[in-house]
Amino acid sequence: MKFTKMHGIGNDYIYINGFVEQIENPEEFAIRWSDRHKGIGSDGLVLILPSTYCDFRMRMFNADGSESEMCGNASRCIGKYVFDKGMTDKTDLTLETLAGIMKLKLFLGNDKLVESVTVDMGEPILESSRIPTTINKPNVVNESVVFKAPIQYRITCVSMGNPHTVIFTKDIDKLNLPKIGSLIENAPIFPRRTNVEFVEILSGDKMNMRVWERGSGETMACGTGACAAVVAGVLNGLCARKTTVQLLGGELTIEWNAFDNHVYLTGGATTVFEGEI
Repeated sequence: MKFTKMHGIGNDYIYINGFVEQIENPEEFAIRWSDRHKGIGSDGLVLILPSTYCDFRMRMFNADGSESEMCGNASRCIGKYVFDKGMTDKTDLTLETLAGIMKLKLFLGNDKLVESVTVDMGEPILESSRIPTTINKPNVVNESVVFKAPIQYRITCVSMGNPHTVIFTKDIDKLNLPKIGSLIENAPIFPRRTNVEFVEILSGDKMNMRVWERGSGETMACGTGACAAVVAGVLNGLCARKTTVQLLGGELTIEWNAFDNHVYLTGGATTVFEGEI
C-alpha cells in the first residue's frame, strides 16, 4: 500500500489515495501507523475518496482510531495532493466531509505546484446543543467552569464541524497541557469530547495558541481550532475578524467574514515524503 506523509504547518497525517488503495479497517490502521516510534508517525490518517456530489471526499481518523468530522489542515493538504498528482486541474475544489461541504481555493508557487490553500470552513456553530455541550445555556461565551478543583477556566465553545473549547489566558507555554487538555477533553459536559485551545492575545490581530486535539493529544497545529479561536476572540471582543494565529508549527490566517458569516482558513501545505507499506 502506497502512502504520502504531508503536513499543514506541522499538523501531520498519513494520506492514502482511496481511488486506488483499499483499507478495510482504517481505525486500526490509524492507531498502528500513527505511532511515532513503531509506525510512520503522524497525528492520524486521512483517506482521499471519490464523492458522488463533490470533487473529492475526505475521511479523517485521529491517532487513537476515532473518526473526526473534518480537519482544516488536512483539507488543505488534500487540495495540494490531488492537484500536484494530476487528479484534477481545477484550482477551485469542493470537498465532502462529515461536517459538510468545504470549498478549497488553491494557490500555486513558481514551480506550478500548490503552495497554499484557502478553505471556506462555513459558518461557525454556536448553539450549545449542537456543539455539543450539556451546559444549560443557549451559547457558551466566557462561561466559568470548574473541571476538577482547583482547575477552573472561563471557556467559550464553538463548533467548526467538530467541537472546540477555547480558553484565553497568559503564559500558555508554561501550561501542563497533557494534564489539563486531557481533563477538559473528557469532561462530562462534552458528550462527544472536545478539542481544547489555550490562546494568548498578542495584539488586536495576532494571537498565540496551543492546541490539545481530541483523540491525538497536543499537536503542532489545528486548522479548525484556529478558526474556533478567532471566532471566540471576536465574541469576547479580543481580536479582529481577520487575525493571524501563531501555532507551534507556524502561522495561519483566519477571517470570520461579516457578510456571509463564513470562516476562511488560509495556510500552507507540505509534502514530506512518500512510501509503501
